[in-house]
Amino acid sequence: MNPTTHAHGHDPADPLSTLASSFGQAADVYERGRPSYPVDAVDWLLPQGARHVVDLGAGTGKLTRVLVPRAEQVTAVEPSEGMRSVLEQAVPEARSLAGSAESMPLDDSSVDAVFVAQAWHWVDPRAAVPEVARVLRPGGTLALLWNIRDETVPWLTELSQVMHSPAERDMSSDAPPVGEPFAPIERRDFPWVHELGRDELLAMIASRSYVITLSEDDRAQVLRDVGQLLDTHPDTRRADLIRLPYVTRASRAVLPG
Repeated sequence: MNPTTHAHGHDPADPLSTLASSFGQAADVYERGRPSYPVDAVDWLLPQGARHVVDLGAGTGKLTRVLVPRAEQVTAVEPSEGMRSVLEQAVPEARSLAGSAESMPLDDSSVDAVFVAQAWHWVDPRAAVPEVARVLRPGGTLALLWNIRDETVPWLTELSQVMHSPAERDMSSDAPPVGEPFAPIERRDFPWVHELGRDELLAMIASRSYVITLSEDDRAQVLRDVGQLLDTHPDTRRADLIRLPYVTRASRAVLPG
């Protein structure tokens, strides 16, 4: 569930590549702050009877944990060494491999589903689509999901302003590029609420790629501003647990077989 999937071929002059490779530096805050994924979305994406499932761009294993009880074998593929070491401690039941969407160390036709959480927007679909098709068995599923903050909630609109971030980016989650040889995508949204403490929320902000890549002073200022909002906004100021509404956007594409 994490964007470093495109660390393959990192180009220091490419700002997107810089963002993608920034996550390894922040594996611990990523682990503390990032939300999980709703079980009903994962169950909708998971093909019936799937035995071997891949979590591609697995990050620190946020989605891996949800997959482990649902499949006989779960393989987490993640290019960032920092992320993988956190994942291996958090989810020892999964097999962990270094690799990217464009190059997976897996046999042809060896898996029933490839899940990509919060990461497909970082990959090069021209290389990733054929690579996913290679490792899937005929009839297997490419399952894509994104957690998108629900900014119809007023304090979340203010949070985006304070973070100096654009409104929550769509990240192509509404119409992810897949195409041939996959069948047309099926899409569904799953609204849910992530409850987290103040420190976890600050860790979540600190784990955003554009915050990680700010200068130390600018990053500290953003976190101070967010803290100020949490302490003063009526929806959050006395809350032990902050309610953060998300919509999980799920897409599945089947490899004909």
